Amino acid sequence: MEVDYALSTYSADAARVYVVGTSSGAMMGNVLAAVYPDVFAAVSVYSGDAAGCMAVPDGTPPNPYDPCGLGRIVKTPQQWGDIVRGYNPGFAGPWPRMQIWHGTSDATVVYQNFIEELKEWSNVHAVSFAKNSTNTPQAGYTRMTYGDGTKLTGYSALGVGHTVPVHPAEALSFFTL
Repeated sequence: MEVDYALSTYSADAARVYVVGTSSGAMMGNVLAAVYPDVFAAVSVYSGDAAGCMAVPDGTPPNPYDPCGLGRIVKTPQQWGDIVRGYNPGFAGPWPRMQIWHGTSDATVVYQNFIEELKEWSNVHAVSFAKNSTNTPQAGYTRMTYGDGTKLTGYSALGVGHTVPVHPAEALSFFTL
């Protein structure tokens, strides 16, 4: 894996490997966190969907915009969490910390996907919604804190489409860098 190469080549700290992704990169960020939870410490994703949302039983690659991207895959938090845990049945944690961003006016990967991601990772991390902070980190954004905010935080961007602008300062802070 490329991560192993980078760790050995650059003598990097294996406990400080992070993922940032937008759109399909965000979809992949969720999948990487689910499939390789022992590799990644934290993930920051923008305008993606839940890990397992695009999985299909027959293995045929789906059109990314239907039904998943259009928000038609809706599950309970337990069902989403079970999908993540199913990728690594023996994994005992900790799961990668998740920071999730989504625009309310996203017509490509609709806002329902943000809700599904939050359901998924709140179940995986066993954290409940704690509070909203409006106009954070900027006007029109709402930070949604789960638990104490160290394992899962969501950012809803009012009126923002696909994709939400990357917020490097918030990601670096969440990654504790």
